[in-house]
Amino acid sequence: MTFELRGVSVRHTAAAAGPAALQDLTLSIAQGEQLALIGPSGAGKTTLLHTLACAHRPDAGQFTLFGDAPWAAGDVRRRALRARLFLAPQTPPLPPRQRVVTAVLAGRLPHWSLWQALASLVKPADPESAYAALARFNLQDKLYARVDRLSGGERQRCSMARLLVSRAEAFLVDEPLSALDPALAVQALGVLQEEASARKATLVCSLHQVDLARAHFPRIVGVRAGRIVFDAAREAVTDEMIATLYRHSDRGAPAESVPEAPATPSLITRCF
Repeated sequence: MTFELRGVSVRHTAAAAGPAALQDLTLSIAQGEQLALIGPSGAGKTTLLHTLACAHRPDAGQFTLFGDAPWAAGDVRRRALRARLFLAPQTPPLPPRQRVVTAVLAGRLPHWSLWQALASLVKPADPESAYAALARFNLQDKLYARVDRLSGGERQRCSMARLLVSRAEAFLVDEPLSALDPALAVQALGVLQEEASARKATLVCSLHQVDLARAHFPRIVGVRAGRIVFDAAREAVTDEMIATLYRHSDRGAPAESVPEAPATPSLITRCF
């Protein structure tokens, strides 16, 4: 089992007086599974991804990662567990003056010594791998461009190219398609899923595009107000379930997915 949560609650320190961001949440994700997280804005999807990545320590409950309890382990052991993950946030924190090739190769930082990391800043260690990763997202011509010259969508794809050069066994990807047009969104999602399948890696992806989640992921977890509303195979997820998940939220489900529902919606890239 890659991830296992039992009765997990997470409270942000800045919101001590309000409800917990995750409340009594139980979820198991096997190695190699591909799972989509959906739900309205503020539902807790990002908090859940960061909890899986050991960026948030649960306030209650049990959490195991690759069969180990990361928060019961020492710092060295926890860093080793984190190195087996790749967390890509919705807005990648890419250094603006950095070259794209260097930003992509940062996906290998968890497995480099300090000397290797510094040396790669001066002379990229493996530009061929960075080029190949960028090519899968049609960005190979940006290899030596500066990050601050990229569009928002190009930055998102650059972050996903970084994932490809990592050695991660589990990919945690937060809203990777938010800045992409529909054709690029489908292409990028396909690359992520192909890479996960080839490595037998676990893929957990939060999406606002409910239609893409239902079309491409075998398992869908609906999250609302810090709780799991449903956890089901995509064939079992109905329009009524989606409509209920988004009902009375600030941003409902996309109209094309659920016609009767309201309209909806580091470290470096948390690459530990």
